[in-house]
Amino acid sequence: MNSGNMSANNTTNSALIVRAADWHVAGHGVAFAFVIQTWGSSPRPVGSVMIIRDDMLVEGSVSGGCVEGAVIEAASEAI
Repeated sequence: MNSGNMSANNTTNSALIVRAADWHVAGHGVAFAFVIQTWGSSPRPVGSVMIIRDDMLVEGSVSGGCVEGAVIEAASEAI
């Protein structure tokens, strides 16, 4: 992985974590999703983050298509 991409990804992830903290302080339930391992063709690298709010507002990305939909559904159940 290109270290430049990792640095940009970490900056984005940091901003998402701050945003999730802001949502929590505002009284929202929040769930986090993280890419911890990939194999084959993967649209997002390890370390990618997605945050899901109790009203289904979503920021960030961990995959795409039906996989991301399943992650959002699981997150809403967890909240």
